[in-house]
Amino acid sequence: MPAMTRAPRRLLVSVTAGVVVSFIASTGAAHADDTLGGDTQGVQQNADAGDDGTVSVTVGGVVFDRSKNGSGDSAGALTSSTSWSPPPCWYAPKYTPEQLQEYLEPIWEAESTGYQWDAEQREKYNADDEKKGFNKDKTGKGYWWGSYVNESYPPGWDSCDEDYFWVDQGDPPPADIENAVTPEVLAELAYAEIRVPGTEVTLAPAEATKVNLPTWAWLDGAEFKPVSVTASVPVLGIEATATAEPVALEIEPGTPDAETYPASGVCEIDDGRIGEPYAKGKADRTPPCGVKYLRSSGDGTFPLRATVTWEIHWTGSGGAGGDLPDGQFGATQDVVVQEIQAVNR
Repeated sequence: MPAMTRAPRRLLVSVTAGVVVSFIASTGAAHADDTLGGDTQGVQQNADAGDDGTVSVTVGGVVFDRSKNGSGDSAGALTSSTSWSPPPCWYAPKYTPEQLQEYLEPIWEAESTGYQWDAEQREKYNADDEKKGFNKDKTGKGYWWGSYVNESYPPGWDSCDEDYFWVDQGDPPPADIENAVTPEVLAELAYAEIRVPGTEVTLAPAEATKVNLPTWAWLDGAEFKPVSVTASVPVLGIEATATAEPVALEIEPGTPDAETYPASGVCEIDDGRIGEPYAKGKADRTPPCGVKYLRSSGDGTFPLRATVTWEIHWTGSGGAGGDLPDGQFGATQDVVVQEIQAVNR
């Protein structure tokens, strides 16, 4: 895990451990030092299985419903087709007034951050006022917000370095704080949680194809249906759903000595189907999606890569919604190409 960062004049505590899945029946509930409203918020994560098998995981104040996500060993995350990427960190409700006090005061008492720093922090949170310190007079009327980190620690994971800040219940977060959760930010976080089916295509001929023989390619249409993930912050009553729909399959033969069908190598989705399965009687037809190799792979193989493009749109609380950048997910498979053997009689 990356080391904890301490920025000058800021107390930055943004540590999210690996997923701690705790089913009460077997291991007991996961514990964290910064819970809010019964949801695990910070150092650990908690997963609870519903009666229908749905697993909702609390991650930094955000609950993800992945029940309509892609599944299987070959499923994977999308890569944006542009330079955009989902937020590597974000801000969400983290502490009630009493919880922030319980969290910060032991740090100050340990004097691990220095007298001057501790004094400035005590003044900032009005810690010496027994009734109003840490906004205790606003208990039940808002939350202290803090930063959370994507557990995979992508680039920029440590960029959310704002101190804890207060937001009244019902008010939006400050506009100048980037990645404070809103329906749109939730949609972007849901994007990062989308998993789509693997893209290993079915080929005909299957075991090995021949030079100058059109090879049909297709994907199981039953698997390539829209998938979605919903992200919500229960204590705020906001949510957003990001939905991915397959729109095209691109085939890269793995050698310049090949032709694709269609010539662009991009097979459009047709009525929910990607490509067309080969069947007896189609030998004289040109495949709507496929490849023709112009030379043998010799003793080796050609690395055919199949990449599916997924369009992403989202809907959220208050009628919000829109589009996010297309996502792509691909896989490479080895293809054997043999010379056609002539038979002399």
